[in-house]
Amino acid sequence: MPEVSLGAARSRRWTLRAVAGNGAVPALLTTAYAGATWSSPNRGLILLVAVVSALTGALLWVLSDRLARAPRAWMAALLTGAAVNLAGGAVLGLLDGGVAGPFGALVPGAVVLLATVLSRRVFPVVAGFSLLAYGAVVLWGEPAPAGYVLVNILAFAGSATLCRRHIAVLSALRRRLADGSRTDPLTGCLNRRGFDRRLAAELAGAERAGSPVTLVLLDLDHFKTVNDRDGHQAGDDLLVWTGRELSAWGPVGRLGGDEFALLLTGSGVATAVDRIRERMRLYAPASLGFATFPADAADASELYAAADRKLYADKAARDRHAPAAEAVAAVRTDLASRAAGPSSPKTPKTGRKRHAIADPGWMAMAQTSVAAVYVLLFTAGNPHRTGMIALCAWGFLTGLALVAASGWVSGSRLARPLMLAFAVSSFVSCGAIAILDGGVSGVLGIGILLAIPLLMLGMRPAVAGPVAVTAVALYALVAVIAGGAGFWYVLIHLVGTGVVAVATAMLGRTAAQQRRRLTDLSRTDVLTDVLNRRGFAEGFAAAPAHALLLFDLDGFKQLNDTHGHAAGDELLRWVAGTLRASVHPRDLVARLGGDEFVVLLREAGSATSTAERLQAALGERTAASVGVAVVGLDGTDFDRLYAVADSRLYADKSLRGRASTAATSATTQSAERLRKPARNEPVVSFTAPSA
Repeated sequence: MPEVSLGAARSRRWTLRAVAGNGAVPALLTTAYAGATWSSPNRGLILLVAVVSALTGALLWVLSDRLARAPRAWMAALLTGAAVNLAGGAVLGLLDGGVAGPFGALVPGAVVLLATVLSRRVFPVVAGFSLLAYGAVVLWGEPAPAGYVLVNILAFAGSATLCRRHIAVLSALRRRLADGSRTDPLTGCLNRRGFDRRLAAELAGAERAGSPVTLVLLDLDHFKTVNDRDGHQAGDDLLVWTGRELSAWGPVGRLGGDEFALLLTGSGVATAVDRIRERMRLYAPASLGFATFPADAADASELYAAADRKLYADKAARDRHAPAAEAVAAVRTDLASRAAGPSSPKTPKTGRKRHAIADPGWMAMAQTSVAAVYVLLFTAGNPHRTGMIALCAWGFLTGLALVAASGWVSGSRLARPLMLAFAVSSFVSCGAIAILDGGVSGVLGIGILLAIPLLMLGMRPAVAGPVAVTAVALYALVAVIAGGAGFWYVLIHLVGTGVVAVATAMLGRTAAQQRRRLTDLSRTDVLTDVLNRRGFAEGFAAAPAHALLLFDLDGFKQLNDTHGHAAGDELLRWVAGTLRASVHPRDLVARLGGDEFVVLLREAGSATSTAERLQAALGERTAASVGVAVVGLDGTDFDRLYAVADSRLYADKSLRGRASTAATSATTQSAERLRKPARNEPVVSFTAPSA
C-alpha cells in the first residue's frame, strides 16, 4: 500500500497556480471595470496593469507543471508572481481611489492568500514587500477616512496571522500522521514502509558519497516459545526491548513478528555485528545476517536477498534456544523502570478539530478588538457610537466563549449547530456595525468578508459553504441598505474575497484528503492490509463491542524457518483476507504482530460459534488456536479482554495438542501453494518489502 503524500512537485504546482489565479481572476474583472468606466481618468493605465497581471497569471499557470519540477525556477517564478500581484494591486490603488477605493483591498487580500501557501522562510519577505506596496498607496494615493489605514492593516494582518496559524497546525498534524504511518505501534521502530523509505534514502546518499551502507537482518530465536510459555504480553515486552537496544546502533525497523532490520554506515561492520549479537544473547538471542552496499548488492532488493541468505545460514549454523524465563522477566522489569514501551501514537483528530473550532472565535475577538479601537479613537461624533461599542463587546465575548469551550464543542454532537449559530451571530454583528459606520465602503465594512477565508480553510465545506454564501449576501444587503458604495466597489471586493476563499477551500480540502489517507495508513498493517495495533485500539474505543477473538497460527515459526519469509508473508496475507471475508463488515480484524490476529465482534450472538467457524475457515491452509473473551462477562477494557482471550487461547492450544501436527500442516500447505499457484494467481517470490 503506497504511502500517500502531496509530493514536493505537486505541492509546488498547487502553490504556483494559487498565486497565478490570484493575479489573473481580479485582472479580468479589472479589465471589465476599465472598459465600463472608460471615460474616467487613468483607464488606459488600469487596463495595461490588468493585462500584465492576467498574462503573468496565465503564463505561471501554463508553466506550473514544468516549474514545479525545478525548485530554483519555481521559487523565482513564485516570487515573481507574488511581486506582480502586489505591485499591480498597489498601482491600481494609486490610479483609482487609493486604499479606500475599489482596488484598495487587493494588496492586503493577496497577503491573506500568500499566508496560506508560502513557506515560513519566504512569507516574511513577501509580507515586507506588501507592506511597502500598501504604504506607497497610503502615501501617494487619495486620502482615506480617519482610521481606515490602521483598521485595514490590523484587520488583514490578524486574518493572515490566523490563517497562517491554522496552516501550521495542519502541517504539524500531517507530520505526526506521516510519522505514525511509518512507525510500528508496538515498538516505536520504523515499520516496513518507513524502513524501506529510510533504506532508499541511505542508499541514495551512499551512492552520491561513495560510502558503504550495511543492512542487518535479525530474527529472534524461538520467540514463539516466549509467547507460549509466558504469554503475549511478555513477548510484546521483549520486542519493545529489542527495538530499543537496536536503536542505539542506527535506524531500526520491525519488519514483522520478531523480525528486525538495522542500518549501519561506515566501516567496522563485522565488529559491530558481533557486539550486537553479544548484547542480544543476554536477553533475546537472535540469528543475524548482513550485506553491504555496494560490495554485496547493487540495490535494495539485492541487499535484502543477500542479508536474508546469510540470516538463514546463521540459523543453520547456530545452536538456537529460546530466551530463559528469568531473562524475559529481567527485560520486563527494565521496561517497567523506564515507564515501559512507547505509547502508540494517536491520531490528533480532536486537537485539529478543536483548533478549527477555536479559530473563528479568535477571529471574532481580533476583529471586534480592532473595531473597538477604531470606535473609541475615531468616532467621537458618531451618534451610533454606543451601539457599535455594544456590538463589539458582544462579538468579543461570544468569540471568547467559543475559544474557551472549543474543547467541549469539538466532542459534542451539537458542534455543527453551535458553529452555525456562532457564524450567524458574528456576521450579523459585523453587518450591523458596518451599517452604523456608514456601509460597506466605511472603515468597518470589510469586516463582513474578512472571516470567510479562515472559515473555508478550517471548516467542512458543508458548513463553511453556506456560511460564506450568507456572508456574501449580507455584504450585498448592507451595501444596498446603507448605500455609499458603487456597484464596481462591491463587485471587486466580493470577487477578490472569492478568489482567496476558493484557494483556501481547495487547500483545506486537499489537507483533509491527505489527513484521511495518512490516518488510514497509520492504522493499517503494511503487510496484510488489515488494522494494526493502533487502528484496532482506536476502533475498540470508538463503538460498543460484543466479544474479542484472539487467533494464533500454529507452527508459523517453523514455516518461516523452513521455507523463508516469503512463504510466511503469503500465509499471513491469506489469513487476513480470510478473516475479513468471514465476518460482518462492522466487525474489526487486526494483526497485532507476527502471526497473532484479533477479531472484534460488534453484533451480539454466539462468540464461541463464530470462533469455531473462523477456525474452520483458516483450517483450509493452517491450524490456528483461538481464545474468546466476551465484553461485560470477562471485562470491558481491551487489556483485560486480551488477557482473558490469551489465556483461553493457550488452553485451547494445550488441550487439543495440535501444535506439532499444525506445524506440518502450515508448512506443507503454504509451501505447496508457493510451488503450485492456483489458476490466475501469481507466484510469490521474495522481494524487498515495498514502500
